[in-house]
Amino acid sequence: MEFEWPALLLLLLLAPVLVLVYLRAQRRRQQMAARFASLGVAATGAGWRRHIPPGLFLLGLVCLLLASARPHTTVSLPRREGTVILAFDVSGSMSAEDMQPNRMEAAKAAVQDFVERQPESILVGVVAFSDSGFSVQHPTNDKAEILAAINRMKPQRGTALGSGILASLNTITSGNAANWVAPKVFSNLTPEPTATPTPMPPGIYQPAVIILLTDGDNNQDPDPQEVAQFSAERGVRIYTIGIGSEAGATVTVNGFTVHTELNADLLRAIAETTDGEYFQAQTEEDLHKIYETITPQFVVKPESTEVTALFAAGGLLIFLLAGIFSLVWFSRLP
Repeated sequence: MEFEWPALLLLLLLAPVLVLVYLRAQRRRQQMAARFASLGVAATGAGWRRHIPPGLFLLGLVCLLLASARPHTTVSLPRREGTVILAFDVSGSMSAEDMQPNRMEAAKAAVQDFVERQPESILVGVVAFSDSGFSVQHPTNDKAEILAAINRMKPQRGTALGSGILASLNTITSGNAANWVAPKVFSNLTPEPTATPTPMPPGIYQPAVIILLTDGDNNQDPDPQEVAQFSAERGVRIYTIGIGSEAGATVTVNGFTVHTELNADLLRAIAETTDGEYFQAQTEEDLHKIYETITPQFVVKPESTEVTALFAAGGLLIFLLAGIFSLVWFSRLP
């Protein structure tokens, strides 16, 4: 326990002083009782009960003195908080029209309900990936910014699942609404080697998850399964959503006919490696149901909380008990 005004704890020195005063008063009382006894007058006493009200009074005073120093303690508050990264596949096949008006627009519409349901304590970031991955919105709880970033995305080229996961992990690491710093893309400085992060123990997770949405197989480096293992070691779960069927679809992108196939086994393996979950959506309705189903388990972080009111209330309650006992037993206040 910590105190905001620790100097006021010196007032606790009053407690032993009051104890000494009370003991001296009891000694004088005993002397007077002995004097009356020598005169043949029997003194009546309340026995051990007479010490209870003063003891409670002293305990209540200690509680109030502690409250005056404004104590703080670390507690786990019952609120969900964390970071969700929405990683969108923006490859050319997302323009396929087997969902109306196309896969990309259907995915945007479905994710809007998910974003709007998140509480203020949840930060949402957006990552887009095709043949590379990049952050389009740092984590924030500003729903208008999140939805605007999603609506700006357009179909591009290939599919690099590993790059999408890496970009998502970098977005989690590099920022939130308070301290996000844009990454430096160009530099003439020689990069300094950095220490490899220590993997988190299995079963321990960060308050962050990645929701990876794609409609195709991986066709670019890095290996998505290796990156998924890296994510698991960082304690970040990945929920994968496959759009379309494993039979695939044929679309025309920039004058070229492209056939794309969903690799459900790969997406399932990515989810299992990180203790996430795999979903498959063949219609826009499926996407809505999937986003309603996803309820990431975020870690509740302990926070330092002021407990002055608890000590003050406890002190007043103890004072009240001391007064009640004194009135009932002795018809006076302590």
